[in-house]
Amino acid sequence: MTGDAATGRQLTYTCQGCHGVEGYRNIYPHYHVPMIGGQSPEYLVNALHEYKRGTRRHPTMQAQAQSFTDQDIADIAAFLSELSK
Repeated sequence: MTGDAATGRQLTYTCQGCHGVEGYRNIYPHYHVPMIGGQSPEYLVNALHEYKRGTRRHPTMQAQAQSFTDQDIADIAAFLSELSK
């Protein structure tokens, strides 16, 4: 499935609070939050599908991922993978 980065940019709005896409800063600096910008699209798609299925556990991420369609996940991965590390 091909993702659309422009749509993905809109879908990642809520991601920025914790993952802090710009500059990799987050609002909770006292715990580790993975850098997602610049990751490979395959990694991002797999991670979001694992959260959606519940095979990767984190309450916030599971709730977020369950709200995404497969196309949403592809779009998010397309956008985030284009960002530089």
